[in-house]
Amino acid sequence: MRVGFQGELGAFSEEAIYELVDEAEAVPCRSFDAVVLAVEQGTADAGVLPVENTLAGTVAAAYDALAGGSTRVVSEVAIPIRHCLLGVPGASLQSLEEVRSHPVALSQCRGFFALHPGILEQAVYDTAGAARAVASAGVPTVAAIASRGAGVRYGLDVLQAELQDRSDNQTRFFLVTREGMGEHSIGEPSASSQAVDRLALKTAWVAEIPNRPGSLHELLGVFVTRGLDLTHVVSRPAESPWTYRFILEFTHADPADAGRASEEAERLGAVVRELGTFAAWQGDRQADGKKGP
Repeated sequence: MRVGFQGELGAFSEEAIYELVDEAEAVPCRSFDAVVLAVEQGTADAGVLPVENTLAGTVAAAYDALAGGSTRVVSEVAIPIRHCLLGVPGASLQSLEEVRSHPVALSQCRGFFALHPGILEQAVYDTAGAARAVASAGVPTVAAIASRGAGVRYGLDVLQAELQDRSDNQTRFFLVTREGMGEHSIGEPSASSQAVDRLALKTAWVAEIPNRPGSLHELLGVFVTRGLDLTHVVSRPAESPWTYRFILEFTHADPADAGRASEEAERLGAVVRELGTFAAWQGDRQADGKKGP
């Protein structure tokens, strides 16, 4: 199965692919929008998108790509993010003048840059892409922040490990497929299957609500009255200026819960599009018993 991801080989998104899909072929894409487009057009069977990090928070561009496309979320996973400072052989921390990485990765290593104020931060489009560029340039004064695996792939030395500000740094990823492809085609449990644990299912929505006082309160009340655990809310600009749509994720036990909640929300004037219902990630195990990282 061909699975698209944003970045170069060696990126953390590639690691997430192998946690989610057996026997996958990783397909690098330039952007999150390109991942979604590749899935929609059939040049990739599925795609992986990072949506949330425990340090940096929401990955807004990934949610925007989901909201603007037609793919469906069929699974999720969270993996540890361990950042390494990577340099060409012979480089040292003392010789560095510049460090390159994805902006989100840089934001997860604020403590390192606070200790080394003389090192310039250079934001690039991908962690593994930064590692590859550093290896190609061969300059000992420039390093990259990326995974240890990226260092191995591109022949770089680890100048310092565990650069992230917290040891429990993790990123949550969605696996998406084309509409109608179905969860069973990638080996994930169907949303119609019985949940093993309470709140073992998760549903993601894109919702637009009327611009009137109390409309958001009414929408959130749907989750309260139905006992649904709202786990993530993101406000993002909609197509018209100064209008917004909400990305909402919630866990539940009954597969029918999401449909009933959607009907109630629409009666209140909301326009709801379901991005997917899937097994909620539960740390070391999922609802189907699959072991996590």
